[in-house]
Amino acid sequence: MTTSYYGRPVVKETIWGSPDVPGYLFLGGLAGASSMLAAFADASGHRELARASKTAATGAIALSAVALVKDLGRPSRFLNMLRVVKVTSPMSVGTWLITSYGPLAGAAAASALTGKLPKAGAAATAGAAALGAGVSTYTAALICDTAVPAWHDGHREMPYLFAGSAATAAGGLGMLAVAPRHAGPAVRFAVLGAVTELTAKSMMLNRLGEGAKPYQQGRAGKLLEAGEVLTAAGLAGAVLASRDRTTAALSGLALVASSALTRFGIFEAGRASARDPAETIEPQRRRLLKRTKQVIQNVRA
Repeated sequence: MTTSYYGRPVVKETIWGSPDVPGYLFLGGLAGASSMLAAFADASGHRELARASKTAATGAIALSAVALVKDLGRPSRFLNMLRVVKVTSPMSVGTWLITSYGPLAGAAAASALTGKLPKAGAAATAGAAALGAGVSTYTAALICDTAVPAWHDGHREMPYLFAGSAATAAGGLGMLAVAPRHAGPAVRFAVLGAVTELTAKSMMLNRLGEGAKPYQQGRAGKLLEAGEVLTAAGLAGAVLASRDRTTAALSGLALVASSALTRFGIFEAGRASARDPAETIEPQRRRLLKRTKQVIQNVRA
């Protein structure tokens, strides 16, 4: 059994609090993906869905910012991050993304709700959709750019997992907000997101092998498993009962909840892996052994 001096963790567990930070991860993804869905809905003539998605994006990014500032402790700490632009820092990039995206999402929603300044609203919708892709995925880079074993080791698939989870939530919320006859793009968005999310998650766990334990055990494992169950239930309801308002709404709610559980599960997996010395030491040993074997093979060749 791998251990450390006195069984103490090798890396320090994140001081990010729950539910503030996992809520920030979820709400930011929901906001960005909702803006993308709104743009697609506008382009396909689904005005009611577009209006609902723009409103959802504005509310979600506002709540996400509140959760972030609450975890930081005071608003000035967020404002201080705007003093510099550092493209190699996910936090710096994310801060500027949120700052640029929020007003665009708000302007798009205001135009859709009031019917005023349609050209400005269309421009804001396009801008919010463009930035929404980054808003919904930069948090994956943010957590993976740390020493936390479960997060750092999952850096290859995590952006795709977050993108899929965000699309699942946005599509589910669209299904919940409008009648089934207006929710066609939302259903397709949710299906695409769920398939992407589940595929990326499966690929990540398979690649990590023994390093996937934090995602499969304890509180994190239960949250992620519950998320998968709700995803399957939501997709089944969306596909099989697309004309029933109640079933469509329940399916949408299940998809939104599944996305939230996924973000909370990933957050808890990272915290659990930081507490366990083996999750830091064993991957290092496996990488060292792999490099040693490669060197020996190269010498023999």
